[in-house]
Amino acid sequence: MPTHRTPEQLYRHSLRLLLDKDIAAWTGLWAEDGEMEFPFAPPGWPRRLEGRDAIAAYMRGYPDHIDLHDFPDLRIHRTTDAQTIVAEMRGLGRLVETGAPFDMTYIAVVTAREGRFTSYRDYWNPLAVQQPGLDFTGAGAR
Repeated sequence: MPTHRTPEQLYRHSLRLLLDKDIAAWTGLWAEDGEMEFPFAPPGWPRRLEGRDAIAAYMRGYPDHIDLHDFPDLRIHRTTDAQTIVAEMRGLGRLVETGAPFDMTYIAVVTAREGRFTSYRDYWNPLAVQQPGLDFTGAGAR
């Protein structure tokens, strides 16, 4: 029987894949029926993605718009549920279209089972998406 990464190990590995711009491998960390939520998403942006395919479609263009360099200030908190962690971090990089700096603070509530993400609630700053070059979802075209 294979051993699975803990939720913390899985999360740290997922950040490395994002820095490597390996979205296919990042998507591969998800359970088939995983769900990603964005409680603070502004109008026109998705609030919930259901299933690995929807998450993959959402993330596909991410590296073409945001060139991530680092996730400093990462803090991972365990919860009373061994499958769930809370992560605090900053994402630093640049916006590909404009070259402008990218600096976003995140808090995520993440659940993993059997070595795969099953739930990911991403609390990010909706004001930051008003920067030119950040709309990788096509929401601004609506």
